[in-house]
Amino acid sequence: MRQHFCYIIVAAACLCASCNTQRKVAETAITVTPAYCQLTSGTDNRAEMELNFHIPEKTLSKRSRLVITPQLMVGDSVYDEYDPVVVEAGIYADKLRRKEVLEGYHDPYKEQKRQVDDATAAFTLSYHESVVLPASADTARIVAVVSTDGCGQCTGIDTLEMASIVRALAYVEWIEPVFTIRPKIVEGKGEARLQFAINLYDIDLDMGNNRAELDSMLQALTPVLTDTLATVNSFTVYGMASADGSLKFNTALARNRANAAMQYVAHRLGLTDRQMERIHIDSRPEGWQPVLRAMKLDSHPDTARVADILQRLADKDDDAQERLIRRLACWQDIREKYLAKDRKVEYTYSYTIRSFTTDREVLDMYAKRPDAFNEEELLRAATLMKTDAEKIEVYRTLLARFPRCETAINNLAYLYLRAGMEAEARTLLQKLPERYPDLESKQLKIREEAAR
Repeated sequence: MRQHFCYIIVAAACLCASCNTQRKVAETAITVTPAYCQLTSGTDNRAEMELNFHIPEKTLSKRSRLVITPQLMVGDSVYDEYDPVVVEAGIYADKLRRKEVLEGYHDPYKEQKRQVDDATAAFTLSYHESVVLPASADTARIVAVVSTDGCGQCTGIDTLEMASIVRALAYVEWIEPVFTIRPKIVEGKGEARLQFAINLYDIDLDMGNNRAELDSMLQALTPVLTDTLATVNSFTVYGMASADGSLKFNTALARNRANAAMQYVAHRLGLTDRQMERIHIDSRPEGWQPVLRAMKLDSHPDTARVADILQRLADKDDDAQERLIRRLACWQDIREKYLAKDRKVEYTYSYTIRSFTTDREVLDMYAKRPDAFNEEELLRAATLMKTDAEKIEVYRTLLARFPRCETAINNLAYLYLRAGMEAEARTLLQKLPERYPDLESKQLKIREEAAR
């Protein structure tokens, strides 16, 4: 269903020229404040109008009655008319009472009369009205028919421009999300750079930056290995074999170092043997490419020689490449400057988070673990919320994690409009140029039409 929200009513402090066949109410114009009054409609297109009419001195004579009748104009037609404001001068009021007693006259404005101390002096009349805005119109006006003839219909009529109404944002439609159950598979990887004693794999927490590196690894893997909603699909920890030395020896050493790092994490998390069975320990050669990259960054004069060896022996293992690199005059530089002092332990993982399939489960788990929701589940959670404020909170949570979700952007803008937050809604809708391609140009056109 297409619905429209957010109107702006701007009060104009001016008095339009009256019909040439009628006399003016007074030389000084009746005015309206606030000069720019903004009203926002709710879901039923209803807005509350709070204004003040300022009546100048000598607008009324002692024998007259002031009638101000606000009307809602759509184009040149009266769409609705609201309760009038009525003030009587003393002599007029006396005559009317005699007519009621002697002739049984019924005054149609009896319920709308306002009491003022001196009707011929300057005074202010407050005005409150609930305005039902037309859903089919982008522009409208609030005008007041002003009369001092007594009946409010015959003579002495002027038209007071009270306000213009502009649909601030038109054609914003609610998107009803379709709930689909999709596997929530999370993949990730990381690394820890550790230092070891030569040819050993025991971890010394006081060596280099080992403690901080392992704590960072622990922090990254805790949600993967301990989340009760997660099922591990794959988990591998690799030790990176050093480029220098025997490939066979380094591969076994790298594997043992990877296992030592994982055992540190497992001990801190209290993992069971069954949990450890899902974790695979492996190793792979680091190769000489990191050395070559470091030499290039340093603009070493022998960089080209190392690059040539690696290219010619690209189909050989690290040992074959190392034998030629060791013969270079720059070998001492390579060993001292470009061989990494630490050894990299890399980990990769994939796990599946349990899906929430029923409405009851969605609501229950959102209260406990909104971080475990995917985009579809968060959209469902928003739909299930009872109040607009609750829906707004869910959509904000959703966009913090999935900032490109078109349904969330659109529906949050819709809710903002319903709450009167036009600026926030406009900011969101500007992110949907394909859905609302003429948003700015349309609003400019509407405002220009309303101003005329």
